[in-house]
Amino acid sequence: MKAKSRPPTILSERRDEEKMKLKKEIINLAKGAKEASGDMLGISTRMKDRILREMADALIEKKKEVLKANKKDIKYAHAIGLSGALIDRLSLDAKKIKQMADSLQEIASLADPVGEVIKAWRRPNGLWIQKVRVPIGVIAIIYESRPNVTSDCIGLCFKSGNTLILRGGSEALNSNLTIFYTLQDIIKKYGIAQNIINMVTTKDRRAVDILLKLKDDIDLVMPRGGEGLINRVVKYSRIPVIKHYKGICHIFVDQWADLNMAEKICYNAKVQRPGVCNAMESLLVHEDIATRFLPGILKKLQAAGVEIRGCPITKKIGKNIKRATSADYRSEYLDLKLSLRIVKDLDAAIKHINFYGSHHSDSIITENYENA
Repeated sequence: MKAKSRPPTILSERRDEEKMKLKKEIINLAKGAKEASGDMLGISTRMKDRILREMADALIEKKKEVLKANKKDIKYAHAIGLSGALIDRLSLDAKKIKQMADSLQEIASLADPVGEVIKAWRRPNGLWIQKVRVPIGVIAIIYESRPNVTSDCIGLCFKSGNTLILRGGSEALNSNLTIFYTLQDIIKKYGIAQNIINMVTTKDRRAVDILLKLKDDIDLVMPRGGEGLINRVVKYSRIPVIKHYKGICHIFVDQWADLNMAEKICYNAKVQRPGVCNAMESLLVHEDIATRFLPGILKKLQAAGVEIRGCPITKKIGKNIKRATSADYRSEYLDLKLSLRIVKDLDAAIKHINFYGSHHSDSIITENYENA
């Protein structure tokens, strides 16, 4: 006998209703963005730049509101046990808000890419052809932690004539919404369709899954965050995705390096903001200068709380150093941890970076132009 199907419960019916409501909300958001994309083409460069500059001014004017919202997010981040590095990425202060405003001013000063003629030629039959830059359309950006991404993406997409759907992390929702509404108010002021910029306002993770299926309304998805987020977007998206994965960033201190300069750069690259994707995760040092360079930089890094994981030679030079494994050289720590290796020469450094790295941000410190 077949098992009798259970009748739907009030709880399951409520969940279905919530799911349908969420789906409808996200679909309407995407369709609104698609409709507004045509309005972007009618906004002149002069108007775009004026609006961007007013957005920058609005961020400064609303600084107290943004910081108040950010405090709520930081409190929530501590409550859910986010790491110190992620809380650092989440945190705002007056200086960072000024940097966000400056970024919008810089975007306003850039040349307008829309309508730029990249190439032009005449065919033998007399046909004149031009290759002209046009907007992509609707761009969805899914990101984590960093509230400054909200204003940066709004500025860049607005300048380039693209409509935008933002979906930030739940840990930064208050900050993101305050920044978003501050900038959207400037667009409303000029009577432009407010759906030119959009933000998903729910913490419900199902919103992302719905968004990633809307290939008829969204032209491009860009995930900005940890590897887990990016893998999930790539797996479920029916829309083209532009992505990067880990930020396993290297610095190679060459035999021709100014060691005083190298020490300052390496310390800053690891300690200033270890939670950002372009922080140094792996340090490579030429064997000819290792005994002169490492004692000083190791002492400074360890005094700042950096845990060093090094090769056997490194362990002989410094104290309290863990043995680095292959997994360490492949790790994006986003924390006060550093893998370190002494290499024979430039070729060995390049080989290491190509094998273990992610080609995000790699550097050489050297006074030798050919090596650079």
